[in-house]
Amino acid sequence: MKQAGLWLAIGAGVLLSTGVQARIPRSSAVVAEFKRLNPCPVNAARRGPCPGHQVDHIVPLCAGGADHVENLQWLTVQQHSDKTRFDVLLCRKAGKLSIEKEFTYDQ
Repeated sequence: MKQAGLWLAIGAGVLLSTGVQARIPRSSAVVAEFKRLNPCPVNAARRGPCPGHQVDHIVPLCAGGADHVENLQWLTVQQHSDKTRFDVLLCRKAGKLSIEKEFTYDQ
């Protein structure tokens, strides 16, 4: 009898067939609290936009990072773009390792 491996992705955060990952909810209240405690590095604003900067999760949510003030940081738009590309690859690899299971069956 032949054994064949079949990989199935299961669980939350599964990559869809389009290659798009399901969006993980973020709290606007957490971002507001972060901005209150950590003013914009450009204009010292504690609310509203911060020109050229974005709020980033240090440990991405998709990699198990918490949606808490302690896991947020200011990055420039370019830094955030670069980090996001890296984070997506990291999360895809981590997701595959944690949610895929190998099933075997007899043929």
